[in-house]
Amino acid sequence: MKIGYARVSTQDQNLDVQLDALHKAGCERIYTEKASGKRDDRPELTRCLDSLRKGDTLVIYKLDRLGRSTFKLLELTKGFEDAGIDLVSIRDGIDTTTPVGRFFFRTMASIAELERDIIVERTQAGLQAARSRGRVGGRPPVPKKDVERAIKLYESNEYTVAEITELTGVTKATLYRSLKAAE
Repeated sequence: MKIGYARVSTQDQNLDVQLDALHKAGCERIYTEKASGKRDDRPELTRCLDSLRKGDTLVIYKLDRLGRSTFKLLELTKGFEDAGIDLVSIRDGIDTTTPVGRFFFRTMASIAELERDIIVERTQAGLQAARSRGRVGGRPPVPKKDVERAIKLYESNEYTVAEITELTGVTKATLYRSLKAAE
């Protein structure tokens, strides 16, 4: 089954061009959304993805309708490939239902993966160089006296957790973790 997904970023924008192209491509069902591509919580995209089954083809007008970041696109398309779902991007000329389309897309995905691996490698080298100079990352530890004070306030049953975190600067997670460790 061909399933379409159309998205525009704002309520003022119009979906007509995308809808016309998706109908022309033979989509039997089309999900539409007016939401920014940067958002991960797009309910219609979620519904669309949940409806896809092995052998289906997701048709979109352009890749950027699906996601803004290369990483997000690769994550989605890897999921499609694993699930046996094809992808057609009308304007980008990508069609994974054909051998050439699959080759092109895998080549692009490989280049993006290489780029991501290089970034990770550089980051690790930078962190290692910083550690060799005595610098450590992460948040500074919460002073022990602040945690002890937070525990005493908690055990007094006179303050809410929100009040304790405000008074001591100790986060709720740190407070609960410390309480559990003290058991």
